[in-house]
Amino acid sequence: MTEYSWPDWGSDRDHGARIAAAWPDTLRKLPLGTPVTGKVIGRQRFGVFVAIDNHPDAVGLAEITAMPRCTELPHVGDRVTGHVLWHADHNHQVKIQLTEWAEHADLLLPYPDKIGQAVTGHVTKLAPIGAFVRIADCIEGLVRPERLSNVTVMERQELTVTTLGVDLERPRISLSATERR
Repeated sequence: MTEYSWPDWGSDRDHGARIAAAWPDTLRKLPLGTPVTGKVIGRQRFGVFVAIDNHPDAVGLAEITAMPRCTELPHVGDRVTGHVLWHADHNHQVKIQLTEWAEHADLLLPYPDKIGQAVTGHVTKLAPIGAFVRIADCIEGLVRPERLSNVTVMERQELTVTTLGVDLERPRISLSATERR
């Protein structure tokens, strides 16, 4: 078995149609904030798919956008708990924030007070959307390409950045590369 997999629906070829048909009932039974439990049935780089207990025609998705930096994705077969965070009407998915992740959500609480401050970190990953920079244990922010100030960066490089903004709901930190003098 590979580290990542899509949900295995077995011989059930009508699962998509069943989930779509049950969507109005899913919305009614699982409003925002509803506590949920379930089993991880698929694991991708962007999050995990969850078979929600007592709702056989509902599929949950816990995306990494709601995952704290120092946690790991649950594996297929793991039991998880959380609450309904959002409904994605276009693909009939119940967005979930896992309790395990919510316990770590307070890691960013001190950072709104640090907007405008410069800090030195290390580049952990380069992606088309920018450079991810670890500015503290378990805390990474994103420097978008237009905020790199024509600075060439490489992974593991030390980089001085300025905190531009903090979104506690997502949770995300926006950074800008500080020019070297």
